Amino acid sequence: MKVFVYRNLHKQCWSVKCLKTRRVIAHVDSIVLRDAIGKVSQAGRERVLREKRKNVHAGILGHWDKSGTIENLKGLSRPITYNPYKYSSFVYSDTCEPIGTCDTIVLTNSGTVREVY
Repeated sequence: MKVFVYRNLHKQCWSVKCLKTRRVIAHVDSIVLRDAIGKVSQAGRERVLREKRKNVHAGILGHWDKSGTIENLKGLSRPITYNPYKYSSFVYSDTCEPIGTCDTIVLTNSGTVREVY
């Protein structure tokens, strides 16, 4: 199932939105996404910069792998971050390079986003 996942700051979890119905279908502490890519609404980002107030304008788009568990994905990974005040897209935390399409992205309950390769 193709979904859009974003950090829910009120519930301190990840909100999972189905792209077909455009409705939030789950709130999860962690999730594994395949063929994932970071998406940022530039208009939403500009609104954050203008108003200095957070809003939902960025998240990860991908296929929800319900069979994938974080324990099965131990290995090499790279942390990913997004800060609307510093970057216009999701970037690798270590090099600040924009991410492309990732085979697997893991979003954990601590709010961490990692590409697994």
